[in-house]
Amino acid sequence: MTKAIILLSGGLDSVVSYACLKNEYDEFFALTFDYSQKSIMEEIQAAKAISDFYGIKQKVISLKWLGEISGTHNIPVLSEDELNNIEITKNSAKAVWIPNRNALFLNIAASFAEASGFNDIIFGANKEESITFIDNSKKFVYTVNEMLKYSVNSKISVKAPLIDMTKDEIVKKGMELNIPFSLIYSCYNGTKKHCGVCESCLRLKRALKKCGRNDIINTIFG
Repeated sequence: MTKAIILLSGGLDSVVSYACLKNEYDEFFALTFDYSQKSIMEEIQAAKAISDFYGIKQKVISLKWLGEISGTHNIPVLSEDELNNIEITKNSAKAVWIPNRNALFLNIAASFAEASGFNDIIFGANKEESITFIDNSKKFVYTVNEMLKYSVNSKISVKAPLIDMTKDEIVKKGMELNIPFSLIYSCYNGTKKHCGVCESCLRLKRALKKCGRNDIINTIFG
């Protein structure tokens, strides 16, 4: 019996990552992390709805101390044209950077995995965001897997099925896999609907436009 933990924020990348691999495992367990991010209530709600949709168990892990040492509440406002400006997006990434966040999430998931006999951890790292977030990169995933050889006694691997994909490619894959787009939440700001002006929203909206999915834009954006 093969089992996997999915890091499930409720956003596009985590949901499509799960959908890509859901037929390769017999059991899944979803972890959602509360580090006092501005959008935490919406993320928990989305992750719970998605877990219920797919019939998987979910647990919310409290890491409020991580929010206390991180500046997560001053979210930059961008325009879609600025997504192509590397200096602007680097500054945007710096403003929302959480020190060691993904490494911490993966290490916690590895603890759960070894304690409960899970084989793999599914992580929504992707090519587009790796440009400004090094902890979304292929090298980061490789390095974490090397570390796990020494930090756990069982054989546990991090799988990142979107690691070579841009956002529009991820949206296309989500369409192929019939993910519930109406349930996802990828906004930094914590508004009831996606704000449409934070970098995460803009990348999602741009990808949806490229894929001709204005219907989804009209549903999930304010």
